[in-house]
Amino acid sequence: MVVVSNSLTAVAAHRERIAELVGVTGTAELPVADCLGLVLALDLVAPVALPPFDNSAMDGYAVRAADVAAVPVALPVTDDIPAGRAASTPLEPGTAQRIMTGAPLPAGADAVVQVEWTDGGTSSVRVDRGVPAGANVRRAADDVAVGTTVLVAGTVLGPAQLGLAAALGFGSLPVRRRPRVLVLSTGSELVGPGEVLAPGQIYESNGVMLAAAVREAGGEAELLRFVPDDVAAFRAAVEPRLAAFDLLLTSGGVSAGAYEVVKDAFTGRGVEFTRVAMQPGGPQGAGRYLGVAVATLPGNPVSAQVSFEVFIRPALRAAMGHAVVQRPTVVAKLSSPLTSPAGRTQFRRGRYDPASGQVVTPVGGPGSHLLSALALSDCLIEVPEDVTELAAGADVLVRFLH
Repeated sequence: MVVVSNSLTAVAAHRERIAELVGVTGTAELPVADCLGLVLALDLVAPVALPPFDNSAMDGYAVRAADVAAVPVALPVTDDIPAGRAASTPLEPGTAQRIMTGAPLPAGADAVVQVEWTDGGTSSVRVDRGVPAGANVRRAADDVAVGTTVLVAGTVLGPAQLGLAAALGFGSLPVRRRPRVLVLSTGSELVGPGEVLAPGQIYESNGVMLAAAVREAGGEAELLRFVPDDVAAFRAAVEPRLAAFDLLLTSGGVSAGAYEVVKDAFTGRGVEFTRVAMQPGGPQGAGRYLGVAVATLPGNPVSAQVSFEVFIRPALRAAMGHAVVQRPTVVAKLSSPLTSPAGRTQFRRGRYDPASGQVVTPVGGPGSHLLSALALSDCLIEVPEDVTELAAGADVLVRFLH
């Protein structure tokens, strides 16, 4: 493991450690409607053509272009073709058939006159403007031919990609499945939101926050709450659940004090604990317990969420097959001076304003308990470990949170 001064683990080294532990998820066949945001696992080859047949691009009249070359002209209407019904009779010369958008073009027709250029007749139609051959006709396979690879493995499935898959008749798709994460919050002092606080108690928030962060990253989260600060009780709560998950994510219980239940339960059992050269979020742990990846985060809420952004979110995105796993970044001008501890990468919360010359303003101080400042922020300001002071106007790396 790479370390920096004072035996602290480098941020990049711990990020790599977490990514290696989580690994890549397997392939699942999911209903196409459930695949938004997932990554296609195999190339998608068109089993049918798009369009599958010649059809009308307009509501109007199927005609032979030669019959409407001289206008106005009146033509008998010999058939009515709504969308979803195959053309039943060929188009005879000197006639028209009323046709709706998407309906199959009848044999013999080579153009469609839009209804706005006619009198809209049903037994006979007057055509006031002619059209050339091919006008308002969608030819079979004009978009996609049978056997075409329409989406390659690794494609992130957005609305347009899912629409294409559905149009080609795919009811399900092979995708990288979502990582399954068990989110565990420990602490005998924790109670659920909405309950009455007794002296010394606080409302549990990390579990809610981290489970939401897992889901926002694309994973599946299950929240296991209110595990007391007792090693035996901790193991009894966790061990029966582990086999169903790809990652156990804990917060709290990893510092150097007494009652550090996570550290006590996992030390010597496959999980290594370290201090990472960052602020907030120094105390971290990673490893495998009973064969399942484990990442332990600090208990202070800002430390936990910043740690998730720096270490866990990229690992989950990579596990799902995403090529881009980091949040977007820009270089911005600092609105006010900052100080940062030597030898640590500092992640300050901020708000980015592109309208004022790409300026970023720190929100709140560096304290790891300032959850309201994090909630008001839209980015993290990243201060390198070899920088201790930054003046107003200095260039800083900004990592977006949304």
